[in-house]
Amino acid sequence: MSVRVRFAPSPTGFLHIGGARTALFNWLYARHMGGKFILRIEDTDAARNTQEAVDVILNGLRWLGVDWDEGPLTSDATAPCKGDRGPYYQSQRRDHYQQRVAALLSRGLAYEQDGAVKFRMSREPIVIKDLIVGAVRRELTDREAADPDFVIVRSDGQPVFHFVNVVDDLDMGVTHVMRGEDHLSNTAKHIALFHAFGVNPPHYAHIPLILNADGTKMSKRDQGASLLTYIEEGYAPEAVLNYLCLLGWSPKDNREILSLKEIIDRFDLPQILRHNARFDMAKLQWMNGEYLRGLPEDRFHELCVHTLAKAGIDTNRFDLRYVKAALDTCKGKLKTFSELPAYAGFYFTDLPPYEPEAAAKDFTPANRPRLARLRAGFATIPHFTAVSLEACLKNLAGELGVKPAILVHPTRLACTGSTIGPSLYHLLEVLGRDKVLERLDLALARIPAST
Repeated sequence: MSVRVRFAPSPTGFLHIGGARTALFNWLYARHMGGKFILRIEDTDAARNTQEAVDVILNGLRWLGVDWDEGPLTSDATAPCKGDRGPYYQSQRRDHYQQRVAALLSRGLAYEQDGAVKFRMSREPIVIKDLIVGAVRRELTDREAADPDFVIVRSDGQPVFHFVNVVDDLDMGVTHVMRGEDHLSNTAKHIALFHAFGVNPPHYAHIPLILNADGTKMSKRDQGASLLTYIEEGYAPEAVLNYLCLLGWSPKDNREILSLKEIIDRFDLPQILRHNARFDMAKLQWMNGEYLRGLPEDRFHELCVHTLAKAGIDTNRFDLRYVKAALDTCKGKLKTFSELPAYAGFYFTDLPPYEPEAAAKDFTPANRPRLARLRAGFATIPHFTAVSLEACLKNLAGELGVKPAILVHPTRLACTGSTIGPSLYHLLEVLGRDKVLERLDLALARIPAST
């Protein structure tokens, strides 16, 4: 059997981290099994759905690297989805739903009531053979016993979620439905509909929910609930993907950082855990830092340049070798890329503004002659390298009888505008002699002379 799975979000302008994980689990299973991953947008509610809301989903999945395998041809020739195809949209499939409703009505498996159409629900218990939860026997509740039938088309002619969900899965040949455990309560209705159409239902696999660290259910207002948070705050998509995999799935050898190939090779339904997962922001931040340290050079540069561009810093104005050398001094120092503009923006600005508190502390009359002597030393050393710069500064500190930090702090502030940043001697080498001397001169002009 060729595996066919799907992700079917409703466009609300928000992609919950749980929804992103559901999409990821389906995608990984399809890739592991050599099957197909289908993206289907449940947009039948025209009042709520907009293209902007759809784009939130599409852009979020693309950012994660989750591509889909089939769908109608998109008019956007630059779309990065596989095969230049867009997702399926339920709003474009109304004829399919009408035909299926007519089929049920003609066979007496559905009937009209008060302008709506209701499905004749089975009166017998339904056993859900779930691949993760196990066998679940669904009995009629006391409330349902008198009338277990349910609406499949509302009085306004709008088909409901339960019905379109089943019709789409049937028409698209979905073999496995992998979704959050909160949908388990709907599954008996879906199985009954499949049986009414004379086909076996797909295999169901309900994955554990994602909870907050305190065990409460994660809502859209909770920290970390939106995938957009990680895009805007400069997380590496590779790190977020890796972390999401571990929320409800275990590779069984206690490893946490795995390449995408390893994840795809190992991912299978038996490794999905039964208990709910707890979201740990500190762990994700740690993992992101590990990924940033281990990113290939070209990928690190690419993500850095993208982050700086979002902050209004155009690195295209500078020589490529300079840009790469500057960014290399930041590798291993960042927890998220969002820290980069403040951490290394001085490389790409003409005059960094000085941090006021630091300027008051380090740009003192006592430091003025020291900084002037250091400037003279930097101007005359034969080789403007990190090693030579460090030796020059430490030799001068010895001559002056002060600790090197007395010179390091005002020098860093003069050249970067900040008290934090890359290694001082390496950043000075990257800036180059002319720019360092220029910035030291600007700082010296600001520092009052001793009286």
